[in-house]
Amino acid sequence: MEDMTSKTIAVFSRPFTVPGFAETLPAGEYEIETELVSPPDQKDPAAWKASVLVKLHPRTSHPGLARALTVSLVDLDHARARDKLTGRALSDFFLEEMLADPMVRLVMKADGVSEAYLRNLYSGLRTPQSDMDVSDPKPAHQGARENASIQAAENEGMPSRPET
Repeated sequence: MEDMTSKTIAVFSRPFTVPGFAETLPAGEYEIETELVSPPDQKDPAAWKASVLVKLHPRTSHPGLARALTVSLVDLDHARARDKLTGRALSDFFLEEMLADPMVRLVMKADGVSEAYLRNLYSGLRTPQSDMDVSDPKPAHQGARENASIQAAENEGMPSRPET
């Protein structure tokens, strides 16, 4: 049987809870010890089990008492994710992840969409003056010419209409 143990620190910026434990844990740093144990005669890593031990802060009423809590890895990950999202809407989190993607930035640049416009769009405070509301600075005849060439490119390879 092969055992692998890793130690890390989880930082919570706000008080948090984990399922199956009635106490609200205070914000701060927590030592996390994860032990991956392979069952006997199991070579498949999918069958292995992870044990996650969270070393809790001592209570003020019992300062010398060391406590630890065993939680599932999923419950710990959910608690950490909730802590990261606390105070921010899920759409804010999504927007930040989206804006960090270089491919999204390229598409935004190609479409002429600014970061400010997207932030405004996701904020729900749509103001009348945005990137898409600004009038086209090109002369009317130039815009019509561009539209015709765009339409021709879009229809390229399509069968023509029969003349009636």
